[in-house]
Amino acid sequence: MKLLSDGLQALKKHLSSVPSLAFGEVSPDEIADASPDIALRVRYAGGDQIIFADVKSSGQPRYARQAGDRFFRLRSQQSEIYGVFIAPYISPASAAICVEAGIGYVDLSGNCRLAFNTIFILRENQPNRFVMKKELASLFAPRSERILRALLSYPNQTWTTTALASAASVSSGMVSHIKKLLVDREWVQALEGGFRLSAPFELLATWAENYTFRKNEVFDYYSLKPPFELEIDLGETCAEAGITYALTGFSASARLAPAVRYQRAMAYVQGDIPSLAARLGLKSVSSGPNITLLSPYDEGVFQGSKPVDDVLVANPIQVYLDLKNYRGRGEEAAETLLNQVIKPQW
Repeated sequence: MKLLSDGLQALKKHLSSVPSLAFGEVSPDEIADASPDIALRVRYAGGDQIIFADVKSSGQPRYARQAGDRFFRLRSQQSEIYGVFIAPYISPASAAICVEAGIGYVDLSGNCRLAFNTIFILRENQPNRFVMKKELASLFAPRSERILRALLSYPNQTWTTTALASAASVSSGMVSHIKKLLVDREWVQALEGGFRLSAPFELLATWAENYTFRKNEVFDYYSLKPPFELEIDLGETCAEAGITYALTGFSASARLAPAVRYQRAMAYVQGDIPSLAARLGLKSVSSGPNITLLSPYDEGVFQGSKPVDDVLVANPIQVYLDLKNYRGRGEEAAETLLNQVIKPQW
């Protein structure tokens, strides 16, 4: 198996950085019933060290903790062994779990920590060479994000799969799939009667890294009216016509957590945006807009919208995402929203 051979090669490479070390075989009697993926004898000036390694295709915290627990139990029977967790990439969170458990770690991206007897080898801050794009695409797919919004909006709620599926308007099967991805990262905690989000900051930060408001279809317009007046007109017109909408971006943050002055209104609108723009007297422009209307990539963006000052404002989680990587002080407005509105709920 290539992962096993690559893992052994990476382990030996790091150990070989200590010139006095040599490698030897581990006898079947020494392995006994431990069934390690890799068993290696390391000879050094002070004696021998037997290394057992568990190799996994994922270095997520869940698997690092499982390795730590396994080697803890094994050491009670074979105190002379040193356990090592090996995976394609081991994040700082997983690395911290290994250190706490007293085991070493090696990844195929170049990171490692090996500490036994007088030997100490540390390599850190190597980027992930095995980014799981398919897994991230699944976690942050449009309908999957409905689940994340619900979890982040009610972080202290204990959910069942059925209840979360209903709240997010998705299938129970999708909730089960996303739950597994979150459990692997230890972002969700199993409790009696259900499960609950346990790492909201990590989830939101990772989502923001993989998000851009340009996932939506963007319509830019100009009007002689100032943004605040445009927002009121938009709200009234949509309410009269039964059109679903919600302010986002600076338009929303100005009402939720004022931080910066802004010159462009922004809102999600469900339906025929050009027709709505014509009713509002807006002029389509390719540069210098003062109002941007977004045709949502998924109806989930309206999830948790609430009225503020007689207009509907998107969920603070959604507003944060839309602002975080937005040019022109968007990050500043996003952080203010996070600190004043989102964090107090957590």
